Amino acid sequence: MGNLIWHEWARYVSITASLYSIWAAFYGILYRKFFWDFIGGTLRAPGGLQPSPGIALFIDIIVKAPVVQLITMFMAMGMVALEFPAPFVKGTSIQRNFTIKLVMLIMQAFSAIMFYQGTNGAIYSLVAAIGYGRAMMLGEVMEEAKNNKGRGGKA
Repeated sequence: MGNLIWHEWARYVSITASLYSIWAAFYGILYRKFFWDFIGGTLRAPGGLQPSPGIALFIDIIVKAPVVQLITMFMAMGMVALEFPAPFVKGTSIQRNFTIKLVMLIMQAFSAIMFYQGTNGAIYSLVAAIGYGRAMMLGEVMEEAKNNKGRGGKA
């Protein structure tokens, strides 16, 4: 049995989290709901739970205009481009940098936790960030693929 390569495991979890976040943001645009609206809300008999006036900003940027969902979607697309990797990113130092990926995953989790459909994507993003943190603590490095340079898609 071999050792677990943490950055590879975190990469697979990150791809899964990012694809889930893209899908969740799409559904969040169609069915808008602020996840934390129950905090400080008022329960009314015929109206149900009414959000408190203190979170009006979040209602504006999540329910009235899907700004947070779009930000999450674009961040997740950028993360997929880094992790898969896209041809313009392949082999660059940005693609091999664990710190950039860790920060992007935490920002993705922060934006995805704001709307109802993105909570699972946020949890998976945090798990992937923990995996990258563990890889950095163990001193893992992603080697540059020098022998693959110049061999893009030509058959």
